[in-house]
Amino acid sequence: MVNASSSVPRLVVAAPASGSGKTTVATGLMAALAGRGLAVSPHKVGPDYIDPGYHALATGRPGRNLDAYLCGPERIAPLFAHGARGCDIAVVEGVMGLYDGVSGQGELASTAHVAKLLRAPVVLVVDAASQSRSVAALVHGFVSWDPQVRVGGVILNKVASDRHEALLRDALEAVGVPVLGVLRRAARMETPSRHLGLVPVAERGATAVDAVAAMAAQVAAGCDLEGLVALARGAGALADPAWDAERELAAAASAGPVPSGGPDLAPEGGRRVRVAVAGGRAFTFTYAEHCELLAAAGAEVVPFDPLRDEHLPDGVDGLVIGGGFPEVYAAELSANEQLRKAVAQLALGGAPVAGECGGLLYLCRDLDGLPMCGVLDASARMTGRLTLGYRDAVALTDSALAAAGNRMRGHEFHRTVVEPGAGPEPAWGLRTPEPRVEGFVRDGVHASYLHTHWAAEPAVARRFVERCLAS
Repeated sequence: MVNASSSVPRLVVAAPASGSGKTTVATGLMAALAGRGLAVSPHKVGPDYIDPGYHALATGRPGRNLDAYLCGPERIAPLFAHGARGCDIAVVEGVMGLYDGVSGQGELASTAHVAKLLRAPVVLVVDAASQSRSVAALVHGFVSWDPQVRVGGVILNKVASDRHEALLRDALEAVGVPVLGVLRRAARMETPSRHLGLVPVAERGATAVDAVAAMAAQVAAGCDLEGLVALARGAGALADPAWDAERELAAAASAGPVPSGGPDLAPEGGRRVRVAVAGGRAFTFTYAEHCELLAAAGAEVVPFDPLRDEHLPDGVDGLVIGGGFPEVYAAELSANEQLRKAVAQLALGGAPVAGECGGLLYLCRDLDGLPMCGVLDASARMTGRLTLGYRDAVALTDSALAAAGNRMRGHEFHRTVVEPGAGPEPAWGLRTPEPRVEGFVRDGVHASYLHTHWAAEPAVARRFVERCLAS
């Protein structure tokens, strides 16, 4: 039976290589279609947290990731259907070059892989700044490399002039792939970057709104929106049911059955478990499915901002501090002494606390010499070295997130270092790129650099909520 949300018209915005303009085109297309009154579902291939923030701003819906390595190929279509439920059209932004997947594992987690799993046509964004007739050979190669990938059109980016456009169009006629857009160089569309990529939307405020509006105007003026919508309508139907947090919890072998409407995990007196989740400008890296799984497991999810709030939300039983850029806001985080003490008191009292990457830094004794929460006997600092890549991990210590021996997949992405890199009871043993131990488990605290996607292991949310109840 075909799931209605899986039949949503959709297309994938890809490119021959990073830096071609995928984010500009994808975000601009999302915003332009939303501006025409369509409900647009935004998606991003890979583990990236920053681009989905721009997608959310463009569409008014959560930007969701589709990562075949972290979540498994079998979950891509269900996760897509979950995010696209009730939408008129979906736009999926690719990652790196179209055929670039996990190193040494073929097409796994590449944009092409996800496009095939979604039976979605691809629009190829080509940086045409330094070529004319050669564009035909480039596009022909990408079209013919994998016959199962349907490249349905090309958008030419950074075109210099009418003459340049004419040369490009003439060359592409022989390839048989329609040109669905031509974008000229436009400084207004540039978005600022720093050590880990684009500056997140939450940190830019009105300037991010202006940037997305400029992208939308450029795409609307330079692209054939009707042609792109028609291409999206040609996507193949998917039979996979939409991902559902409660059903996933019920199916998790280690979690046991979950009654209809969610498990009864309320403490005595009828109060639900309350889990505070860090947000604001310093902590923007959290997958939407994490909070959905916590809620399905019976928790009341309460956001808070470590830069603004001097106290944790009332009655908090557990704390999740995801990734982000605490290194950029170290002085402000350090100055909020009351909240740092409240976090330390909660953690040292045995409550479950999950710190992931940026959360790990915040829980350390200090960051670049500035006092942090002091939950961990470790010091964090910025470096010039980028640590980046997928990781195969095994839990080495029982914790609020995993039982010792549980295997998970994750992703590292940081330019900081924590010394020591692991505590007496490490969180993970990593097999890639080389064997090492990493992270900290102490009482209810689990802190690590490893970004994980709980949709791949929904029992994590159930375990965390159960530990909150027991603490």
